[in-house]
Amino acid sequence: MSKNLIDMPVEELAPLLKNKSISPVELTKEVLNHAEKSQAQINAYMAFYRDDAEIAAQEAEKEILNGHYRGMYHGIPMALKDNLYFKDKVTTMSSKIHKDFVSDHDATVVKKLREAGVVFTGKLSMHEYAWGITNNNPHYGAVRNPWDLDKIPGGSSGGSGAAVAVGSSVASLGTDTAGSIRIPSSACGIVGLKPTHGLVSKYGCYPLAWSLDHIGPMTKTVKDAAGLLEVISGYDKNDPTSVQAPNNDYLSKITGDVKDLVIGVNEDFFFNQVDTDIDKLVHAGIQSLVDQGAKVEVVKIPTLQYAEWAELVTSLSEASAIHHSDLKKRPNDFGDDIRLLFELGELPSAVDYLQAQQVRRQLKQDFQKAFEKVDVLISPTLPVAPNTIGDNFVNLNGQQVDLIDNIIRFTGPANLTGIPALSVPCGFKGNLPIGLQIMGPAFSEGLVLNTGFALEQTKPLQGRKPNLLVQS
Repeated sequence: MSKNLIDMPVEELAPLLKNKSISPVELTKEVLNHAEKSQAQINAYMAFYRDDAEIAAQEAEKEILNGHYRGMYHGIPMALKDNLYFKDKVTTMSSKIHKDFVSDHDATVVKKLREAGVVFTGKLSMHEYAWGITNNNPHYGAVRNPWDLDKIPGGSSGGSGAAVAVGSSVASLGTDTAGSIRIPSSACGIVGLKPTHGLVSKYGCYPLAWSLDHIGPMTKTVKDAAGLLEVISGYDKNDPTSVQAPNNDYLSKITGDVKDLVIGVNEDFFFNQVDTDIDKLVHAGIQSLVDQGAKVEVVKIPTLQYAEWAELVTSLSEASAIHHSDLKKRPNDFGDDIRLLFELGELPSAVDYLQAQQVRRQLKQDFQKAFEKVDVLISPTLPVAPNTIGDNFVNLNGQQVDLIDNIIRFTGPANLTGIPALSVPCGFKGNLPIGLQIMGPAFSEGLVLNTGFALEQTKPLQGRKPNLLVQS
């Protein structure tokens, strides 16, 4: 092969696997060798499943040779975030308390991926219990951003973001409660989709906050994300939040045609207090879509001014309810940062929580009203660039501001409303990639993905790769 296999997206690998130009065994060995080699620098993996992966790859190879090709993800090596249950495997949530937890069943998304012929290479690190955005884990060490090893990869799905970016997993899944798919996708220069709430089953995923949690694709390209969503979406009776949605062939929606697409821009919230370089990159991304025939309309979403408060009260309260017993019995087994958050989560009253839900309802109505005028909303994914590992503050136009308060500002509203939100790369600030966020009405994943694809076709990453990927 003239091109490095670990650098290739699923959309390029799948036809080669299907026509037997490469084998799943060959691909799996290359990915695992690179993953093990880069582990010392990136620390993305919690566990490697080499023996299982090689057996699964051999099975996939036999099936493909015998004409039983299952589809785009057949024979594709993937590692998943370590809060998704694998039957008879340890799932740690990157925590000390659950370091020996073994599930007796597969998560629904894991089951669906097995049925699609995915080869599982292992489990990926995360911010402890998914309650944080740095992936600086006190029990298992920090995950490092492949573009700059001194910087955070974002979180909580930081292992997934870093692994896909550096080529140690061809694609992955993350979970997203306030931005935990989109934050690391932006920070690591990959594609991350938080689907509509209820479109992808959460059964077999350890929860952070029931009403805000989502599972979604983290991939190298938009088409990879669309294909992965086709595999993992669908109604599941085991998940009480699962919904019956139209079966969508998301890949068929990706044409790149955005002529007459109406892009909504909300300057008051989504472009307020944004790094100047990021602001310019996102507006340039919008202009590139306008150049392809899209139009821009300014929209007002008044309830956004209360969104951060509602997201915080909801996530703190629900997360603390889940961990209440362990917080009382073994508080010192939590990392300092999340222990503080769980303690804070004991403070909001029932009145606070219910008022936050009223804000959510009004916010949903405001977004619905906006989508009567526009097709999608575009914003920066993050208002700031990734900061240095271990630093709780980040530079925002020359001012040091709190990292957590700022980094989830633009991602949280999509969790509160449950609408689909996609992060795609739109360029670089220095040597760090920057993400642009595309939001759409509920169940408009095809439209959102196609908009991201149109931007992707302008090649905003200019062919640049993390050094570890270039050197492999």
